[in-house]
Amino acid sequence: MAGVSSESLTKALTELEPKLPFASLQLAKELFGILGAVDSSAGLRRALTDPSRSGEEKSALIKQLFSGKASAEAVDIAAGLASSRWASARDIGDALETLAATVVIAVAENKSAVSASGITGLEELENDLFSFNQAVAANHDVQRALSEPQASAAAKIALAERLVPSASEEAKVLIGQAVAHPRGIKATKLVSRFAELAAKRQQRWIATVSVTRPLTGTQENRLQQGLNSLYGRELKINFNVDPTLIGGIRVQVGDEVLDASLLTRLNDLQRQLAG
Repeated sequence: MAGVSSESLTKALTELEPKLPFASLQLAKELFGILGAVDSSAGLRRALTDPSRSGEEKSALIKQLFSGKASAEAVDIAAGLASSRWASARDIGDALETLAATVVIAVAENKSAVSASGITGLEELENDLFSFNQAVAANHDVQRALSEPQASAAAKIALAERLVPSASEEAKVLIGQAVAHPRGIKATKLVSRFAELAAKRQQRWIATVSVTRPLTGTQENRLQQGLNSLYGRELKINFNVDPTLIGGIRVQVGDEVLDASLLTRLNDLQRQLAG
């Protein structure tokens, strides 16, 4: 996904973020259900990605079709997605799939709130998804059964759950979606995509701190407290000694970089002088 579709997905994920601390598996299931309806109707996909239609028209269409059939929250999320622009009919389905999976992943993340770290729940989810793919890869009969077009979705889900009986409820939702509705790709490939989303979410809990020389225990504790306060969660900090910084500190949490190194300041100054 690229161009205007990528921008629309980024916008949708940003709007979804405030809802994630209160997310439920039911919401994710409803979003997957809406995805199934969109995937089953070429006419609906064309209508939702028709550049001649306004965002308000497309949003209204989603509300008309799904109000009363899904929660107001799920309908609002799907309607917001429909109001954006999409480069292809496939892209809006891919985006809806990503939003639904992100909700599931957030539920796993939120399970660990009692321990102040979302890493535990996310690691459990990733491990369950990886275990499923390993089990499928090791058995050719299972591979054939999951790709059998005549087998029902319920039968495939039941088979998948037997492969990973101790998997979390979050993992079962994602694995069930992948085997029942792989959307034109192998179920294991879709499970891998879900695992990548979980891994990316996990990076929000990890801070990579680069410094010019090792910090003392007191300094590390102060930095830990400061970053926890700044991000509102207990981060796992990985320290990296990088003499090329010359001075200062560089912190990366997920895609966000806080850079107070002297080298960065010198580079900024050089750019200002060149300008």
